[in-house]
This record gives sequence, structure tokens and C-alpha cells, in this order.
Amino acid sequence: MTTTDGGALTPRKTFLGHPRGLVILFFTEMWERFSYYGMRALLVLYLTQHFLFGPAEAQGIYAAYAALVYLMPVIGGMIADKYLGQRKAVIIGAVLLVLGHFTMAFEGSGGRERLTIGETTYDIQVEGRDQNRRMFAVNGDERVQIAISPEGVSTVGAEPSAANAADAAAAAVGTGLGTPPTGALDPATQAAPQASAQAGFPAFTATGGYSLETTRDTAMGEPVLFLALSLIIMGVGFLKANISTVVGALYEENDPRRDGGFTIFYVGINLGSFLATAACSYLGFTYGWAYGFGLAGIGMLLGLLTFVLGQGWLEGRGGPPVPLKGRSILGVPVEAFFWIAGLICVIPVWLLMQRHEIIETLLPWIAGIIFAAVVGYTVLKLKGVERSRMLVAQVLIFFSVLFWALFEQAGSSLTLFADQSTQMPSWFNAGYTQMFNPGVIIIGGPIMAALWVWLAKRKLEPSTPVKFSFGLMFVGLGFLVLTFAASNLANDAFRVPLTFLFLTYVFHTIGELCLSPVGLSMITKLSLARVVGMMMGVWFLSSSVAHIVAGLIAQATATDTVAGVVTSPQLALETYASIFGTIGWTGVGVGVFLLVLSPLLKKGMAGIH
Repeated sequence: MTTTDGGALTPRKTFLGHPRGLVILFFTEMWERFSYYGMRALLVLYLTQHFLFGPAEAQGIYAAYAALVYLMPVIGGMIADKYLGQRKAVIIGAVLLVLGHFTMAFEGSGGRERLTIGETTYDIQVEGRDQNRRMFAVNGDERVQIAISPEGVSTVGAEPSAANAADAAAAAVGTGLGTPPTGALDPATQAAPQASAQAGFPAFTATGGYSLETTRDTAMGEPVLFLALSLIIMGVGFLKANISTVVGALYEENDPRRDGGFTIFYVGINLGSFLATAACSYLGFTYGWAYGFGLAGIGMLLGLLTFVLGQGWLEGRGGPPVPLKGRSILGVPVEAFFWIAGLICVIPVWLLMQRHEIIETLLPWIAGIIFAAVVGYTVLKLKGVERSRMLVAQVLIFFSVLFWALFEQAGSSLTLFADQSTQMPSWFNAGYTQMFNPGVIIIGGPIMAALWVWLAKRKLEPSTPVKFSFGLMFVGLGFLVLTFAASNLANDAFRVPLTFLFLTYVFHTIGELCLSPVGLSMITKLSLARVVGMMMGVWFLSSSVAHIVAGLIAQATATDTVAGVVTSPQLALETYASIFGTIGWTGVGVGVFLLVLSPLLKKGMAGIH
């Protein structure tokens, strides 16, 4: 056997019983996921706190970004299959990702909010990035700590001058500049109340008596932000599907080690996610957003170097379908053409990201037309077992949209819920909460895998439709846990214990383990060989649409903020409880419906489990 690019396949060398190329792919994917999830842990908080987008706008941007991240691999996979091969596509994607993540480290001046009371205008400044951040109104040398609630603007504590710093420090506990005694915090503002005006700033100004103006760095900061996101989107498009394909190419057909190899690869994904969420969140919250994003960029650079330097261990797998030498497109050598095209295509993605509502409007319609065409092809062109299996695959794809729409609240509404409505230790921040999912997978994934094997030996393993139904029910139960906590266990500051957010992620992760690992396998088993690529594209397209739906759900949870600080913690908690309750019961209800439908679907699978 020889490679398509002319080199003979070397004898298979192994590491711990698997092709040693799996080591290279494991660490490449670990670092790639390190960069992706490290950035994701910070993104929505960065948009709301640094650029001062409102929660609804920030979650809309995140939804459009995530939708394109899942759409582009469909195109990237087609390019690799027809022209480049997977290895070269992965390298192009990795370079674009490095550029994108390092570009995210450019913060610009972000957003600026001004408060006008009467004839005086103040700049609003916020210190800190975690739940203890403090808001100040600044006008020249005048700097007053304030709080903004639905009732109005009130003073909290004065910034001490150098002359009275010692006295102020001694009195900090009583003034709100230090840590107040238990029970001394005003539940609405999370700071010690002040009754009198400070340095000429009115003690209280009711809503209607002041105005707020928000401006953002549209000259440089915002365009660079969207450029960074666009580079990442294009990079993921070239890399995401193709690196998984290279994993499969390491194993011969019917190699019993294949599933084990993908399990090891999956551990790499979640190990990278866990480490990134911890490290990038720590740097981002402690030292500045640029440090967190910069670390994500370093992670991706390490992934690129690992893949490039480890090419020999891949033993020729993932090469181009036909030799590239002498081939060209529009007179440009094939490989150079796609390097250039990848960079050029960043421009339309950049323009779309600045008008994310276009993505939110058009993508569901495009996906609906494509899905209808696939169903029509199945019904009109296929017969018998082929038709029934394809229809079952399409039904399960349809149900998966709801699962991912709920599950992917992790990067948007659940992150803001952690920041706005969760009681956390002082050393913990909202970004850390995204460690819960990969942490549970690393620990619970092998347990779930062993459980399926144990059940299979006793002929009790649930069918694929039943596993999908379990996934929906568990993701719904996760939201009902938060609804219960918000309705019954919130403290005086309208925050629920962190334990309940952790339990939500546990339920969501169990649901993911029921549905995600069998999803791609289901597509390959139920699809006809001649259209399996198309069906894989439909699977990724459904995930892309799911992120648009997730964005609409997340936007429904949004309440007013000023400088990234929620103005009414009570309203925020009530809104989360209402929306989470609705989607929680929806997930459980649809899961039960699918469970009832599963015998019919299993019959349609015609002997495939």
C-alpha cells in the first residue's frame, strides 16, 4: 500500500497498543481545544464587561460565532476530501487559529459608559472582573463609588485620598471599601449603603433623573475583535472535522482498536478544555483579558508545532486524494490556492460577524431548505431498508437540534448566570464554571462507556433512539435543578449556591455522554455509503442551527446591565428561573416523547443497534 502523495506507508509502529500517530493527534487536539475553550470561557464576559455590549447583544454575537464554527467544517471537510487531504487542511486551520487567538489579545479601548446628572457628566469606571467588581463615577479628581439599580443611582463609598488613606483603611469595613461584616451588605447593590452625598455627587438620583450613554471603540477595538473571531471560525473550518478523519485513517477497516482510539482522542479534547478553562480564566480575571486570550493563543501554537513536527508519526495517513504536484486552480497551485482562499474568506465572515442578525435570520431558512431536500431525496429516491434507515437518521438529527440548543447555553446564559446569580467563593470566578463539563467527562466518561459494555453483554444496552431520549431528559433536568434553586434557595443577594450550578452541569454532561458519542456513529451506520458525506454535513449543519436557537434562548434570559454589572439581581434571577423552567420542561417532555417513539425508530433501523 502506498500513500496518494507518492510515499510508501511505513510499517505500523505502536504506542501503548495504538498507532503512535494517535499521540500526535491527541496532543494537537488537546492544545486546539485548550485554545478554543479557553477563549470561550471568557468571550461573553469579555463582550459584556470590556466592550459593554448588553447581555442580549453579547449572546447574539456568541450564537452567530458558534453557528459559523459548526458550519465551516462542512466546507473544510469537502475541500480536504476533494483537494488537499486532511493533513494539509489541518495545518492551514491551525495557522489561522493561531492568528485568531493572538489577535484576540488586542483589547483596544473597549467600551465607555457616561452618566449625566443635571449638568454634570461622569465617566463610569469598573474595578475588577469577578463578582466583587466595584463601579465608580469619575469627573476630574472626583471619584465616587456608586450602584445603579432599577430605582436609580446611589453612592456607596468615597475613594480615599492619599491624605486620609490610613483613616479610610481603618474605616473600610464600615464604608464598603473593605469587606463588610456579615449581613452588612445591601442586597440590591452588594455593597455597604451610604446615606449622604460625597464630594458633590448626589446621594441618590431616581430613575428618570439621569441619563446613560454607551460608546465603543468602533474605530479599532471592535473591528479587530470581529477579525479575530473570523480567523478562528475559518481555522476551525479547516481543522475540526479533518483532524478526526485522520484519527480514523490511522486504523484499518474493522480494526477493533478504532473505538478505543477515538475514546482516547475524546479524552484529549476534554483534558484540553479542562486545563484551558482553569488557566485562561485565572489569567483573564486576575491580570486582564489579554493575558487569558494570549494563553489560548500559546496553546494553539503548541498544537500547531506538535502536528507539524509529528508528521512522520502519522505514517502518510490523511494525505491528498490525488498527488498535488502539477495541479492548479485558476492557474494557482492547489495548496497555495487554499492558503490564499482561506485568508480571503475571512473578509466576508468578518462582515457577517458585524451583522450577526443576518446569520440568525438566514441560517435556519437555509438549513430548513437543505433538510427538506434531503428528506425529499430519501422519500422519492430510496426504497425499503435504505429509506427507513435514512429517515431514522434524519429524525434523530432533528431531535439533536433541541439537545444542543439547550446544552450550548454553557457558553452564554449559564456563564452569565454564574456571574450574576450564583453565590461563589471569593477565589472562584464565572469562567471556572466551564471546567465542570470536561471535568465530569474525564471522570464519568469511562464509567459510562463501561456501563454500556456491561449492559451490552447482558443484551440490555439501550438503542440509539433511547440514548437520544435520555440525553434530552437529562439536559432538561439540569435546567430544572437551577429553576428549583432559584425559586427556593437564593440568598438575600438573589444568588443560588454554586453546588446547584455544578449539579446542572453534571446532568448536562450525562446527557452529552448519552447522545454525543453515538451521534456521528449513528450517521455513519444509518446513511448510505454514497451519501454519508452529505449526511455528515447535515449533522454539522444541524449543530450550527442549534447554536442559533441557543442564542435566541440565551437572549430571552437577558436583563439590563450598566458597565457589565446587572442592575436588578432580583429580576435577573427571576428571569433565569422562568426561562430555565420553560426549556427544562421542554427538554424532559420532548425526551419522553422520543422515548415513546423509540420502538418505532428502532424498527426502522432494520437491525442496526
